[in-house]
Amino acid sequence: MTDMADADEPTTPDSLTLLLVTAGRVLSRRLEDELAALDLTLRHYGALGHLSHRPDLSYSDLARRAGITTQSMHATVRALEERGAVRRSLPGHGHAARLEITDHGRELLAAVSEAAAGLDQQLLAHLTEEQRSGLRAGLLALAPPSTQRPGGR
Repeated sequence: MTDMADADEPTTPDSLTLLLVTAGRVLSRRLEDELAALDLTLRHYGALGHLSHRPDLSYSDLARRAGITTQSMHATVRALEERGAVRRSLPGHGHAARLEITDHGRELLAAVSEAAAGLDQQLLAHLTEEQRSGLRAGLLALAPPSTQRPGGR
């Protein structure tokens, strides 16, 4: 017979896929909380990260990378412009706008990196360096750098 207290305990999935999805959701929420303290969202961070490496990306390119519509990316970039994190330069007629990350945008990216490093410390504090390296290698094997979001470690 099962004790009633056991029924309230969450079960741990046997599937690594389900464990990764669960861990991803928990970590996303924690990172979103850190970003909210900086008045940013994951979408803002993604756009800043992509633009820091590739200022030649169009709104459509950014939207594709984020998995959102071009219109949503316009709103994201506009919010970053209003915060002074992105600057849009308008070249001659018939040419696409160039989106450039500003010094303030770079400061925001650095602040996010710091927050993520703090979360890493909390998450990995009980692991040895060898275990951390193994975890990193395993995760990189699942999601190679070309498929990761900007700022990935």
